[in-house]
Amino acid sequence: MPEVENIAVIGAGLMGRGIAQVFACYGHPVWLVDTEEKILKLAKEQVEKNLKQMLQHGISFSDEIEEVLDRISTTTDMVRACEGCDFVVEAVYENLDLKQQVFADLDRFCPPEAILCSNTSVIAITEIAERASKRERILGTHWWNPPYLIPLVEVVRAEETTDRCIDATYDLLTRVGKHPVRIHKDVPGFVGNRLQHALWREAFAIIDEGICDPATVDEVVCSGFGLRLPILGPVENADMVGLDLTLSIHDYILKYLNANPTPSTTLRSRVEQKHLGFKTGKGFQEWSDAEVAASRERLTNYLMKVISQEKSRS
Repeated sequence: MPEVENIAVIGAGLMGRGIAQVFACYGHPVWLVDTEEKILKLAKEQVEKNLKQMLQHGISFSDEIEEVLDRISTTTDMVRACEGCDFVVEAVYENLDLKQQVFADLDRFCPPEAILCSNTSVIAITEIAERASKRERILGTHWWNPPYLIPLVEVVRAEETTDRCIDATYDLLTRVGKHPVRIHKDVPGFVGNRLQHALWREAFAIIDEGICDPATVDEVVCSGFGLRLPILGPVENADMVGLDLTLSIHDYILKYLNANPTPSTTLRSRVEQKHLGFKTGKGFQEWSDAEVAASRERLTNYLMKVISQEKSRS
């Protein structure tokens, strides 16, 4: 199986530009596509900022920043970007109709052997592929934000995806330094977001019920079991404590956990009041501009430190 070389990324927002950055850092020519030139200009500027920040944290890459940036070409013409491409990642808004149209277009514009991937975080890939004719080459590659720092990519097999496309995608992602995992069943939310939003549902239910305030929920996670999650997942943890004890705990606790199929009442009321979190300065908690900036910087610095340590050990 020949190595995949030419990449197209559709959508130059937060995820798309970060995905383009990853491929460019590993020597791949990338077309980055969006509907507006100003979005594309901002995307290139942000990639440059990311690369400089990585170097400041001791995360090096094989080429100079300018060489990496030169590999990312931008265009508003999707037809042009698709000519001769081997691998496409769609990273547009989470709207099913929009994604279906993008893949119908990609199916017509791309070479017949090109692999077409969606970066959707929750929508079933089989639904996204419905309007395309060559559905066997469509699959999911769910990257995590920020994509140039989070190693995981969920490789999701849709109902008609071929082994060739799954294997080639897994190989490519490995070669560009990611940690791909194979998801065998195409279900909404895949694996990561099903786990994440199960936790969020319980967190919001605890707030709804007045058990503690929002800040305390985060404090319990970050200062408690969250500390061991990077090296001890829930399944290994259950084996560690013993499945007999785990079963005994579940026999008692599961009936008390939230299983409501509708969103949190507090979450819904906050949205109705236009209290949307960082973007408005108030969500579950209140946020000043300085606190928003500090939170984002804290996360970036933490991830940079983790990646730097991993690279130094390899």
